[in-house]
Amino acid sequence: MKNNSFDGIILDIDGTIWNTTGIVSIAWNKAIENSKFKAKKVNAQILQQEFGKPMDEIARDLWPNLNTSERDILISYCCTEEQIELEKCSLDITYPDVVETIKDLYPYENFFIVSNCQDGYIELTLKKTGLEPYIKDFECCGRTGKSKSENILMLCSRNGLQSPVYIGDTDGDAEACRQAGIPFIWASYGFGRTRHYIEELKKFSDLKRLIRK
Repeated sequence: MKNNSFDGIILDIDGTIWNTTGIVSIAWNKAIENSKFKAKKVNAQILQQEFGKPMDEIARDLWPNLNTSERDILISYCCTEEQIELEKCSLDITYPDVVETIKDLYPYENFFIVSNCQDGYIELTLKKTGLEPYIKDFECCGRTGKSKSENILMLCSRNGLQSPVYIGDTDGDAEACRQAGIPFIWASYGFGRTRHYIEELKKFSDLKRLIRK
């Protein structure tokens, strides 16, 4: 894979840049308890199976006993508590060498983010990781209401990208790339499994070897 093959590297967040599931499970359980809904609580392992999906799909998976209105209210509560807990978090929950690798490659590569997260989550991620100066643009389901593949295409159009690549950790990411018609690099250290990828990152710093300066 040659450096000039791609004009943009689009990143997923959860399971690719960092792992928030331990912190988020605490926040969501607080929201569940305060909501008074009869909803089962979560743990990090459950969230790792769900993260990467749109928020409404996660809510359906977790709380099938609730109606749509109740799920919408509860997932909103969860997102609010999540923001609070992540803002307070002083732990380094990024995967090893993610920040350093992006900084090292930044002079040569254009980095972007597309995620199925809620509005405001990418901004918080960039703030907490210190990656704000290194990400040229981003998009998310929570802001547009569109699928990941649609958001990938929207970001590519907005930035004039002709040959981008996406890095994510789940089969859902791979499918979104297939729908968008762009190649997928699998971050196998993350949450998910897939057989559909052009390259595998066993650790994020492998990107330096894959993309030759």
